[in-house]
Formats: sequence, C-alpha cells, structure tokens
Amino acid sequence: MKLKPKITIAEHFLGIEDPRIDRTKRHNLIDIITIAVCAVICGADGWVAIETYGCAKYEWLKTFLELPNGIPSHDTFARVFAQINPQQFQSCFIGWMKSISRITNGEVVAIDGKTLRRSGDESSEQSAIQMVSAWASTNKLVLGQVKVDEKSNEITAIPELLKVLELSGCIVTIDAIGCQKEIVKLITSQNADYVIALKKNQGNLYDEVEKLFSSGIATGFEGIKYSIYKTEETGHGRHEIRNYVMLSQIESRLNPDSIWSNFNSVGMVESVRSFSGETTVETRYFISSLESEAEEFGNSIRSHWGIENSLHWLLDVALREDDCRIRKDNAPQNFAILRHIAVNLLTQEKRVKRGIKNKQFLAAMDNKYLLSTLALA
Repeated sequence: MKLKPKITIAEHFLGIEDPRIDRTKRHNLIDIITIAVCAVICGADGWVAIETYGCAKYEWLKTFLELPNGIPSHDTFARVFAQINPQQFQSCFIGWMKSISRITNGEVVAIDGKTLRRSGDESSEQSAIQMVSAWASTNKLVLGQVKVDEKSNEITAIPELLKVLELSGCIVTIDAIGCQKEIVKLITSQNADYVIALKKNQGNLYDEVEKLFSSGIATGFEGIKYSIYKTEETGHGRHEIRNYVMLSQIESRLNPDSIWSNFNSVGMVESVRSFSGETTVETRYFISSLESEAEEFGNSIRSHWGIENSLHWLLDVALREDDCRIRKDNAPQNFAILRHIAVNLLTQEKRVKRGIKNKQFLAAMDNKYLLSTLALA
C-alpha cells in the first residue's frame, strides 16, 4: 500500500452542509466533527464521552481549532450528528480514505451486513438499524458503508454501496443474499471479479451447480476443466480440512443465455471439522468470474471471513458498537462512520505494535501519537 500526501480533516469534511439554522450556530461544524473524530479514536463511545474528551483536551484542541464558544455540550454533539446528512458524511469519509491509501490489485473486498443491536427502541417501535460495509481484507480498511432501508434488505443496499466504491482489479465477495444478476453486473462493470455464495432457496441455479459437481466427482471430472486446493488447520482441540474445487468453462451448461455477467466458474468448499470426538461435514457452492484457479478461489473465501473476524470483532469488542444506544435520526449511521474512521486510522498506524484498544489508550494520552494517527503531523 502506498501512502499519499497528508491532508487535514477540515479539507475532507468541508463539503458537509451545516444542517443548523444560523442563530443556533454557536460552534463551528468542522470543530464539532474534528472533536468527535479525535474522541472516538481515543475510545469515546457516546456523546457525553466526546464532550468529556473535548473538555480534557481543550488547550490542545485550541491550538488548531477555533472553538469560539468553548467545547460543545453533549446535547450539541447529539443534535448535530442526528441532523448531518449521512450520505454526505459517508462521501467525505470515502474521499479521506482514498487520500491516505490505495487498494492494491487483487485485493479481496468483502461485502457484509451488521446490525447495530442497541440502535433500536421497542417503546417507539424503532427497529435496530443494519449497515452494509465493504472491507478490504488484505489492507484491513473499511472502504464504505450504507444503511439498509427499514422496509427493505441488503439486496437493495449492496448496489448502492457498490456504486460509490472503486473496485477495479479487486475480487468482491458476498454472501448468498448478494447472488443477484444486477449486483453481478455492477461488479463486472467496474472491471472487478466476484465470488458469491449460493443457497438452496435460489432454485434452479443451486440445483444445477450441485448436480454438476456430483456428476464431476463421480466421473473424476472427465471432460470438465477443474482445479483443486486443500488447506488443513489444527488448534484449540479442533482439526479442520477444507477441500476447494473450481470448475470453469461452464457457461454453456449453466449460463447459456449469458444472463449472468462474466460467469466463468463455479466453486465448491467441503469443510470437514473434528472437535471433541465429533466430525461434521459442510458443503457450500459459489459462482464466480474467476478462471479455474482453486487456490485463488479458496483464498478469496477465507479472506471474506475477515470481515467477521476482523472488522465486526473490532467494532464490537474494541469500540463497543453493540452496546451503543445512540438512536435518534441520522445519529446511529453517522456514529457508525466515526467508528469506521477510528478502525481504519488505528489499523493503518504501523509504528506502534499494539492492539486497537492499546492504540486508543495511547492516542488518548499522547497528542503527538494521535496527530500521527490522524495523518496531521
């Protein structure tokens, strides 16, 4: 990954429209956003914590912020972030991430949804919001996110996310809910590859893929171009073998009318797990634009799990996302973006060899370290 020239927070977020009326603008919008970004990087998980951070760091913040009326109150932070347009905030976030990093060719970009569990409110019949995120598995960066509409699901949110990303040269991985012709078309239109899971409820395609593998296994894949790859892991009393098989040149069999864009191969993963004397076998199927290279297919599948094991774990354990009770208007979505900013910058900071929690602690104590993390120094 190549770093680009450093740019300040203000230059990236000046494009956000101030939602307040003039008579209520006691604090600069960019001051409010900057304090919130710094505070969340340092471990703040709510509006009171952000105000507390601001008051404790007032003298230091005053060296680069105007702060015409001191530090905003927690009510002000809550009110402003509930009103900020999340699409504008998201756009600025994506622009900032593009300025400090460049996604490398062949990067696996995992698309997956996550529910912000405490963002719902039963008393007001408000459901918890769900966010769909794009995670660059190798570089460990959140590339973007969109909120799932309350009356819809990830099928409508995924295309909106894909439209704002730069995916050329990447391999996009999505669970079975993303197995849609229009989603596949969007990916390939950006000169990207895809690996997308299949489920039994997807009807004929799943059945045809399953039959193709069954007949291929029975005949030793006679007359079918194929590739195989195997991994084996042992640890914590668990032994797991994964067999990956990829079949290519299958378009005439499974996609004769070319309704699926760049449908070049199908993949199968057979997972054999042994734990505490019990053995289980699970088989899953995928469609892909990749050619018959099972190792690349297998690595893509394993990388997809990184969004759960890396991003979602960090958000829940280090940044306590599932405990957050922020619910009003646009605030949950905007606070989710603040957390993603923190994850990205703390992950990209390589000078200190510590986990995210310890990096947050260090940033809270050491202003110079925080500035280097913000790429402001």
